[in-house]
Amino acid sequence: VTGIGRGQGRPVAVLGYDATVLAGTQGFRNHEKTDRLLAQALQQRLPVVLLAEGGGGRPGDVDLPIVAGLHLGTFAAFARLNGRVPVVGIVAGRCFAGNAALLGCCDLIIATKGSNIGMGGPAMVEGGGLGVFTPEQIGPSEVQHANGVIDVLVDNEAQAVAAVRQYLGLLAGPAEPGPAPDPLALRAVVPENRLRVYDSRAAMQGLADVGSLLMLRTGFGAGIHTALARIGGRAVGLMANNPQHLGGAIDADAADKAARFMQLCNAHGLPIVSLVDTPGFMVGPETEATAQVRHVSRLFIAAGHLRVPLLAVVLRKGYGLGAMAMTAGGFHESLATVAWPTGEFGGMGLEGAVRLGYRKELEAVPEGPEREALFDRLVAEQYAKGHALNMAATLEIDAVIDPAETRDWLLNALQAAPVRPVEAVPVIDAW
Repeated sequence: VTGIGRGQGRPVAVLGYDATVLAGTQGFRNHEKTDRLLAQALQQRLPVVLLAEGGGGRPGDVDLPIVAGLHLGTFAAFARLNGRVPVVGIVAGRCFAGNAALLGCCDLIIATKGSNIGMGGPAMVEGGGLGVFTPEQIGPSEVQHANGVIDVLVDNEAQAVAAVRQYLGLLAGPAEPGPAPDPLALRAVVPENRLRVYDSRAAMQGLADVGSLLMLRTGFGAGIHTALARIGGRAVGLMANNPQHLGGAIDADAADKAARFMQLCNAHGLPIVSLVDTPGFMVGPETEATAQVRHVSRLFIAAGHLRVPLLAVVLRKGYGLGAMAMTAGGFHESLATVAWPTGEFGGMGLEGAVRLGYRKELEAVPEGPEREALFDRLVAEQYAKGHALNMAATLEIDAVIDPAETRDWLLNALQAAPVRPVEAVPVIDAW
């Protein structure tokens, strides 16, 4: 079922496979009908909403005399929409094979609990000699949410449609400012004790217009939170390190999540607000086994291609390469990098820097209270040296601001930060 209607005040192309007709499978005429809509969407720059429930290609298709039927243009046509128009997929039920391939090309995938997504359904799996499974055993929503396939997991189709409306509304341009949160609440986000963890989503909520926050990929890449929101009516992308996961260190999944998020914002002209609290990239033998080097470096590549402004606010820890990656590749690569008074900086985490840099001095003192006291004193010295005020005084960051003034500071910066024209087609890479 295909059509063009209006959603959130703009024309929208909608493509819905009907699971009640041949299980929502794809035949030759089906593809012709789909291709016609996709061509119109690309020509008229229409957002596309795909209702993807269905079983994929139809074995024994009798629409036309064909052999393999692999000269189809649908998948290439759908892929060409990437980065040019918003493309959203909804799954409520079973989505396999060709339907899942189209779904995977979407910018945003919304699925209901109890849905299933897989590159092959039970018949294909069994035909490949891989065993006999029920549809519910293949790609259940809890698995696909945890691995990052599903961006937004909802209870039912009504919530899925609401999420689509919110997403398309955010991409439609400025709106009237929504209710503002209490700015004073931001002063209480970061604990006074620098070793205490906290929920950085509170900072995101404290900056966004009330009710505008749309969290993305909450089941995947726990080290970084990502969301779309409005600040004073201006649509932005928000990302924040998560001190509750690995102390805020960036692992491979978090890096992939953040890099793809930057690409999404870049493709659709959304300025990025980065809330930084990280001791750097995660390290160690187990981490390197996840191809950490390849994954975290994508943050620099994604940032290097930004045509949208990135504004960085360091909430607490701004250490090493991880902090640079969160600020578009370096503290002077962002449109502006500021810190709250709780900000602390260094080439690596303070404790680790002291253990490495002062190893001889520490080993020269007897193990016990005396060595611990020396260690604490050296850490305190490093903290004072790398305090946010010293960073601003030496121009390594642009300013230190009151947390309660962060929203106003962002609004002023966004007003002076136009999005550069597209120089090349920006791609949203699923990785």
